[in-house]
Amino acid sequence: MNILMALSQLEVTGAEVYATTAGDELTQRGHNVFYVSDTLTKPHQGPFFKLRFNKRSIPRRFWHVGYLVYLIKKHNIQLVHAHSRASSWSCHLACKLTGTPMVTTVHGRQPVHASRKKFHAMGDKALPVCEAIRDQLHNDLGVSLDSMIVSRNGIETTQFTHQAAPNNNKPVITIIGRLTGPKGELCYRLLNECLDSNKYHIQVVTGSKVETRFEPFQSTITFTGYTDDVPSMLAQSDLVIGAGRVAMESLLCGRPTLAIGEASCIGIVDTNNIAKAMASNFGDIGPKDLDIDFSLIAKQVELGLSAAHCEQPVSQLVRQNYDLNNIVNQLEQTYQTIYVEKIQREMPIIMYHRFIKDDSEKGVHGTYMHVDMLEKHFKLLKRMKFETLTFKDLADNGLIRRLDADKRYIIITVDDGYQDNYELLLPLLKKYNFKAVVYCVTGENFNRWDVEVPSNPEKQVTLMSAEQIKQMHDSGLVEIAGHTMTHPRLDQLSVEQQRSEIVENKAQLESLINDSLTSFAYPFGDHNQDSKELAQELGYQFAVATNQGPLAMHQDPFAIRRIAIFPKTDVFGLWRKVRGNYTFRKAKR
Repeated sequence: MNILMALSQLEVTGAEVYATTAGDELTQRGHNVFYVSDTLTKPHQGPFFKLRFNKRSIPRRFWHVGYLVYLIKKHNIQLVHAHSRASSWSCHLACKLTGTPMVTTVHGRQPVHASRKKFHAMGDKALPVCEAIRDQLHNDLGVSLDSMIVSRNGIETTQFTHQAAPNNNKPVITIIGRLTGPKGELCYRLLNECLDSNKYHIQVVTGSKVETRFEPFQSTITFTGYTDDVPSMLAQSDLVIGAGRVAMESLLCGRPTLAIGEASCIGIVDTNNIAKAMASNFGDIGPKDLDIDFSLIAKQVELGLSAAHCEQPVSQLVRQNYDLNNIVNQLEQTYQTIYVEKIQREMPIIMYHRFIKDDSEKGVHGTYMHVDMLEKHFKLLKRMKFETLTFKDLADNGLIRRLDADKRYIIITVDDGYQDNYELLLPLLKKYNFKAVVYCVTGENFNRWDVEVPSNPEKQVTLMSAEQIKQMHDSGLVEIAGHTMTHPRLDQLSVEQQRSEIVENKAQLESLINDSLTSFAYPFGDHNQDSKELAQELGYQFAVATNQGPLAMHQDPFAIRRIAIFPKTDVFGLWRKVRGNYTFRKAKR
């Protein structure tokens, strides 16, 4: 996807670190990430455009909106991700004008006034970084809980490993954070009221200019300036004082950590208060700002210095909840949901069964397609500039890649594995260089499930041989996939019967093609929760149904909708079904 990260800042902030860290991971995953902000200090991948969001006069704001519209159109931006109040206000209007999906990560408490209550300006989804912000948005500004998802700060956890306790002659206490705004006031009071520089070696790590009020401390306290090597700084510290990202990184290194921020003092983080710490972004967010009893800080400092490390379960919990890979996975899920729901389009997945050469091969049920019409379908897909994917492609590259800018993707699926798939479909796939997914039944030689039915029996049709299935796979154009042994209605079977049908079919196909299977199709589209859980448990990454499941396929990879193609689906009918909004229009009927 083409993603625009929008910030408003004049110095390094946690929002910038979050945006660029997540942005770089998104870039590594194949997305194109652009940045727009007043300044951008942290090294990053992707183009940066300077825009003075902090200049907030009415004419300036109109200019901001106009420039954002220009960037969105010029770079075909598919989603805007804002990270501050000033940028989100302008982005909200620009996205309204262009119809672009938008999310806003909310890093701190929001001002409460009448206009803010009426005009949230957060786009399609708000992503508060902790529960305290979510609750404030809901209680004070009336933002609905349905329009929010808690999305924590992502950390490259592999860069922060458990550190041995330092062997300092004098305990080293490290304070990390800005010296401006509320954090600057907090730091000043800690130095002035709580920390004894005769007992401790105190160092302040900051990228901010040291203001005049801090000058009296410079003879006894070290102001190190900004550092890129945070792990080394943490490793030499007996106690780290900070909030938000600082506290998380310190705990990942196993350092005793005093979580104190703009709102509250959590205290030394342990298993008893870790949930409270996470909910408040480690003291940065609370019901009101700077609600701290500074007379208690000295005891907390001594408590922290009495331990060589923080508790191991605390480090593990932080690693689990703030791991960058997990957070960006969540972001990609959110991006997909917002994008698909906003534009009301999804990659089409079409479903064929068997193919015929003349009318004598027609069946009783509408599960056939004349090969001449199939070729007309393929010609239309070529004219519409579709590229075919398989589920293995999605497994290798990520579901979100189906939404790549300037691309039109489609998945062609074919159920049951009839012999005509080899004789008629494969030559056309080769001719048009298309791929397809063929779901094969392996416990039958013909379509017994349709033939041996007392009412309305189907014509007998031969299934592919083992050698034909292997040749389909070896062509490089066909993903062979699972479809059970005997094509039963799974929702009418016991769990063990379902397991047998799925396991044996998968084992036979994998042995035959000497490759693992990626996707599975429920016979008749019928399934229950047991079917879905079995498919996942047995190693499938995707399972397809027919008309069941969410409209956005990523929301349940084990109940993916497909669009049925019938004998009377002509070229115009196919065009209607593959434009992208067919399932959305059908769901509204």
